[in-house]
Amino acid sequence: MSASATHQTDLYRQIVLEHSRHPRNCRRPEKYDLEAEGHNPLCGDKVRVYVSLADGLLKDIAFEASGCAICLASASLMTAATLQQSPDQAKATISGFELALTTDGEHLAGDLAALGGVSQYPSRIRCATLPWHTLRAA
Repeated sequence: MSASATHQTDLYRQIVLEHSRHPRNCRRPEKYDLEAEGHNPLCGDKVRVYVSLADGLLKDIAFEASGCAICLASASLMTAATLQQSPDQAKATISGFELALTTDGEHLAGDLAALGGVSQYPSRIRCATLPWHTLRAA
């Protein structure tokens, strides 16, 4: 592995660890318009997603979760990636994320690219996609 690839892998690992240890938007809001709960019985991950809508946009997205580092990091990154999107834009973002993880994981941009390596571990894809499936259900 080249020094550049090693540096990138380390950076992605740091992003996943940071979002799993200090997840963004991990809270139950006082008011929300939509909610859904997701559960992965194979590994025990549980996620509840809350969405507030205003002016045709996802104005606030929050979650409560218990699970592995990949699930928590994915939920945190998901809230940042879909905030201020229209429901249709959010659905497209969700579909793109799921497609990337079930193919090669290389078509993810920004901090979401940190989860691209999950595509190499089929059993962990469910951990990473659970928050996204739950957002779609909301």
